[in-house]
Formats: sequence, structure tokens, C-alpha cells
Amino acid sequence: MDIRSHNRAAWDKQVKKGNPWTIPVSSEDITAARQGHWQILLTPTKPVPIEWFPPLKGCEVLCLASGGGQQAPILTAAGGIVTVLDNSPNQLAQDRLVAERESLEIVTVEGDMANLSMFSDCSFDLIVHPTSNCFIPHVRPVWAEAFRVLRPGGVLLAGFTNPVVYIFDDNLMDQGELIVKHQLPYSDVENMSEADKQRFIDDGRAVEFSHSLEDQIGGQIEAGFIITGFFEDRDGEIEKPENLLSKYTPIYIAMRSIKPDI
Repeated sequence: MDIRSHNRAAWDKQVKKGNPWTIPVSSEDITAARQGHWQILLTPTKPVPIEWFPPLKGCEVLCLASGGGQQAPILTAAGGIVTVLDNSPNQLAQDRLVAERESLEIVTVEGDMANLSMFSDCSFDLIVHPTSNCFIPHVRPVWAEAFRVLRPGGVLLAGFTNPVVYIFDDNLMDQGELIVKHQLPYSDVENMSEADKQRFIDDGRAVEFSHSLEDQIGGQIEAGFIITGFFEDRDGEIEKPENLLSKYTPIYIAMRSIKPDI
């Protein structure tokens, strides 16, 4: 399976289906952001603390794997100079839609979150990376590339999935049952039959991968980051069967890390 191509097509379909991470922000949200009242999400429900952000006026921002017309337009309206990179053309189209609707300047780039070779060293002051690295097989290159393209003193804000989610049978979890099935690290690709692969294609479903906390947190440290903020989050609407695990434990993590100013 060509993972990047499959997941590009899957997220293009998710835009058409109205996945919550593909719905652009409203004109009211943009107006509020221009007036200094704004928030963004890295994980499903908890807004990022405002003190985690550097001053946004003139701040050069990379929204990494962050298409969908959400984070990038808000940060632009709040004063940032924003580039958004995403693997899905339809997700990037959502950002362009908001930019045109609200007269915002947003640069959109189609690409791989683990390969930022189109950007030179020390290009950005802030990287915003919402929960999305579960859609690539290896996460450490993401941290290494983020470190490279950040300026000294730059900030990385990243959300990701707690790997505990992936030990459970996904189909049964959607039905409200928590049954341990998989060893970690988990890969959809390695656990799919040919019929499963076709179902994923037909349903427009992206393939996912678990990443250990050693790779998610230790990988940032290894890349050179200093961790300065941390919180956990749960799914919204935890009464839904597919969100059952969030009744018992937070399943998302958000972190603030900085590139040392040396």
C-alpha cells in the first residue's frame, strides 16, 4: 500500500463527508480573532492555553499537517504570517476558501509532514501540529524536521494520540466494547486483510499507526526540544460507543516544546 497516496485520498473524501476536522471556521470566529479573541485546538476538546503562544503579530507560523480551514485562518486573523502544509488537497482547499472569504493571506503547500525540504533552516517562529501523526508510519522524522525549520527560541505546539488506544479491537470499540486485541506498536497496514484494505478505500478511511510515548515525547527530546507544557484530553460526546475509552482515560496528549535559543 502506498500509505501517503491512500491517506491523501481518504482525507479528500473526509472533507466531502464533513469530518469535524475539515469544517472551516466561521466569519464570526475570524472577526473575533482580528479583535484579539481566539483559540485553537490541537486535540478534540481542550483549547490550547493562550500563554503557550508567542506574540502572533508578525510571527511566522507553520501549520503542520493542519489543513481544514481551522487553525491557519484563526492564526492569520490574529496577526500571524501563516503557511499551512497538508497531504490532502481538499483539506488545503478549505484553508483557501476561508482565506478568500475573509481576505486573508495564507500560503498552502501540499506535502509530507515528515519531509519539510521545501523550507529552509530556521524559517518559522511557531509550528502548530494538531493530532495527525497517527497517519504516518514513523514520527521521529517529523520532530527532526520541525526542529530544523524552527528558529532558535521557536515554539512547537503538538497534539497526538495516546498509543493505549490501539491495543483495543477497533470494530468492537465502535460498538461499545473494550476488548484488548493488538500488540503495540500497532499498524493498520500490518493488521489488515485484503478485504479490510478495500473497505478502508470504499469508506474513505485513513490508515493509522500507533507511536510509542518514547517516540512521541522522547523523539522531541532527541531532536533537541525542551518540553515546557503538557496536557491531556478526551473525545467529545463520550456517550457515543466509538468514544467509549474516553469515559475511562484521556486518550490525547498536547505538548509545548521550544527550540533552545543558543
